[in-house]
Amino acid sequence: MAHSLDNFLANSASSMINRAIRSGAALPSLGRKQMNCDKHGVYMTDGTKLPSREVWRQCPACVEDQRRAEIEAARVAMEERVQATHYQMLGTEAIPERFKSRTLDNFKAETPDQLRALAISREFCADWTATKRKGSWLVFSGLPGTGKSHLAIAVLQAIMPGVVGRYMTCMELIQTIRATWRKDSEDSETELLEALTKIPLLVLDEIGVQYGTESEQHHLFDVLDRRYREMMPTILLTNQNKDGFRQFVGDRVYDRMTEVARWVPFEWTSYRTQARKDFA
Repeated sequence: MAHSLDNFLANSASSMINRAIRSGAALPSLGRKQMNCDKHGVYMTDGTKLPSREVWRQCPACVEDQRRAEIEAARVAMEERVQATHYQMLGTEAIPERFKSRTLDNFKAETPDQLRALAISREFCADWTATKRKGSWLVFSGLPGTGKSHLAIAVLQAIMPGVVGRYMTCMELIQTIRATWRKDSEDSETELLEALTKIPLLVLDEIGVQYGTESEQHHLFDVLDRRYREMMPTILLTNQNKDGFRQFVGDRVYDRMTEVARWVPFEWTSYRTQARKDFA
């Protein structure tokens, strides 16, 4: 509180000095002297004699700290506005209603492979700063019902709301892009692709479930290539093995992904099979 009061008084004094300078008034100088800052230690400062009191300039290191804090606050505010715009453009629901209960803590992990997949997922979101800096990707590969969507959405749940994320199927991605072609669309394809590129975490499900048209594959490749180039974290879910996945995304995208992506196999029996037995 005392430090904040000192800053307020110093800023007020600076304003008074600046007004006096603008008015042409001559302010007597008190010269220089050594002062001590509780935070930065000893520093030299200049003093000015005002009609009612003496004013000594604030610690230059504190001034610089305040300047940097204001710049960082402005940067964060701008990033939040951009993320909000992207979030709105991509839809109001980042996670489907059925999946909102999926968390890292309630993922059923009993075998070594399941425990490994869970550990990799926890690591991916635990140090989000490092994940973002590296532009890391994950590829969850396995048959339907093995928990790929559960873990991917659990990662989203873990980083939100502080970090904006979005879950989409591959077909939803393509349909969203094509929706911008309508005459009544409020967003252009360019704006949407920018949003898909810049959203902090994109989870794409059902990659390669069926071999789409060349046009559909082009949309997917474009988004993946953009996110790779911009070093944006991405999680891809596929039923394909490595060979099938590579055939679907193409050699160029696959080779680039090997630089940043971690392949996580889900090679165990479907949870849904057991759930059906329990239900019966």
